[in-house]
Amino acid sequence: MDQLIGMIELVQLELLLFSAFWLLVGGVDDLCIDLIWISRTLWRRVTRYRAKPPMRTFELPIARTGGPIAVLIPAWAEEAVIGAMLRQCRQSWADSTCAYRIYVGCYPNDNPSVVQVMAVARHDPNVRLVLLGQPGPSTKAHCLNRLWDALLADELAGGYKAKAVVLHDAEDAVHRDELDIFDRLVDKGGAVQLPVIPVPSPGSRWISGHYCDEFAEAHAKTLVVREALGAPLPLAGVACAIDRSLLGRIALQSGGKPFDENSLTEDYELGLRIGAAGGRTIMARLLDRNGRLAGTRACFPDTLGASVRQKTRWLTGIALAGWDRLGWRGNLAQKWMLLHDRRSILAAIVLVAAYLCIVLTTILLLLEAAGLHIRQSVPPLTTALLFANSLFLLWRLAVRAAFVGSLYGPGEAMLSIPRSIIANIIAIMAARRACAAYIRHMKGEPLRWDKTEHHVVPGKLTGAD
Repeated sequence: MDQLIGMIELVQLELLLFSAFWLLVGGVDDLCIDLIWISRTLWRRVTRYRAKPPMRTFELPIARTGGPIAVLIPAWAEEAVIGAMLRQCRQSWADSTCAYRIYVGCYPNDNPSVVQVMAVARHDPNVRLVLLGQPGPSTKAHCLNRLWDALLADELAGGYKAKAVVLHDAEDAVHRDELDIFDRLVDKGGAVQLPVIPVPSPGSRWISGHYCDEFAEAHAKTLVVREALGAPLPLAGVACAIDRSLLGRIALQSGGKPFDENSLTEDYELGLRIGAAGGRTIMARLLDRNGRLAGTRACFPDTLGASVRQKTRWLTGIALAGWDRLGWRGNLAQKWMLLHDRRSILAAIVLVAAYLCIVLTTILLLLEAAGLHIRQSVPPLTTALLFANSLFLLWRLAVRAAFVGSLYGPGEAMLSIPRSIIANIIAIMAARRACAAYIRHMKGEPLRWDKTEHHVVPGKLTGAD
């Protein structure tokens, strides 16, 4: 018995030191981003915004160049949402000054989605159904490349050239000012990303709600810091616009396919390719005339299994396959941001170690209470690490709650604190599946695209239009 307890204590101490060290490293990484964001925000308030508040959507300077905007929407088994999404686009953009056309890619063996798109296209000339030449499903990038081909064919037949290409998913609820923002800003950098605003499902405040926490912080802080540092911004795959000419140059470098069909996260990689091609992505955080943040609202997975599958694809594409595909190119700021993105696998391992350490510590405390064990004193260095990590944890939870509260209110801000445990559990489960899939890939099995199921479009209830 004493030998078993001794082994438990040895493992507990090793896990404690391992997790405490790497949690400190992650805490310092996050703190550096926080401090840059705080410094930038304070500087802009003191200098740029002291005399005049930030511009709102309708105050942006008129665009220097004209041209229609092409909106690309890939769709496989999206009959539950695609019709409502297209109608919401038509309603939201009815007063837009920009000419646009929506290209919806469907598959010949997905008749329900085709029927929904055709029902809208009959009454809306801005919607074009693009029927792919092969049965589905394929990857999202494959469908987007076929939509790109359809746009090129229309340009050739009509003798015009689109100004920008906008990416959306079939469940998005667009903002009424979106096209005008893209029209007025895309010339300034080459690409524009609007915030993605998750809408929590009423019956899944914990699973779907953790996306609110992550996107509120990422799209209000992390991407803003990346832009300030001059590092390329990964695109979210929705609510983003790319200059048509820039995307054309990227396509020419890739055999006519601007979207990499071998990537699980083609939107993330496209953002980095835009930076490599000399473009700059603008993270456009603007309030509309009603004082609401202009962005795309969408419902994310609301079950544990669906969320883990989606996070698995993200982790595999960004942290594992992305490492092989993209390497560590770019300046120091870009390398730091790549490291920040790819640390997610290590972070999951550290979390597992930390939770196991908590379990073993609880067991040792119970044994001590029963008089079966006397704990060893914790070394001073380990005590210092634990104290520092406690401060970092409190800071991390407070920062996230502040960003969530600014977008969703104090109720969701408070929920973000316990939801961090849910997020950690999902991250651990996704990391395990991602590593297993990547090991199989290294043995010759191709990476598999795992589609996210969509059930509802947020619509007017969220203020999306």
